[in-house]
Amino acid sequence: MMNKVVTFILVGLTILSCSNDDDESSNDSCGLTTIISAKQYSDAPSDQLTINSLTIENNCLKINFGSSGCSGDSWELKLIDSEDILESIPPQRNLRLSLKNEEACQAFITKDITFDISSLKVDGNQVQLTITNSDESVLYEY
Repeated sequence: MMNKVVTFILVGLTILSCSNDDDESSNDSCGLTTIISAKQYSDAPSDQLTINSLTIENNCLKINFGSSGCSGDSWELKLIDSEDILESIPPQRNLRLSLKNEEACQAFITKDITFDISSLKVDGNQVQLTITNSDESVLYEY
């Protein structure tokens, strides 16, 4: 009886510890979804922020930014694409990091936020992403 219990436990642990390679790719989440909307690009909140850096890893755009506030916990952030694809080499897309910040404190808070940019792919294997409220652009290669 004891051997059956031990065997059952070992089989259960073995099954739980197995991973499926297909699952790993779906768990490689970037965080927030990039919005593609000309209306939101022009109408979304545009509270003051400073973009410090942009980095791309796989299909994820990591933005390090800062703004004034108390903690940044109530901030609402969106990365919005203008829907326009500029015909250049490489093609170019314009995006804007939208911040809604109702915090009234004077501290300057820096945060990292990551967006899934896979929906921004165009024909070919690269696109230049220009963040309009930043001095930087970044080449997205796929």
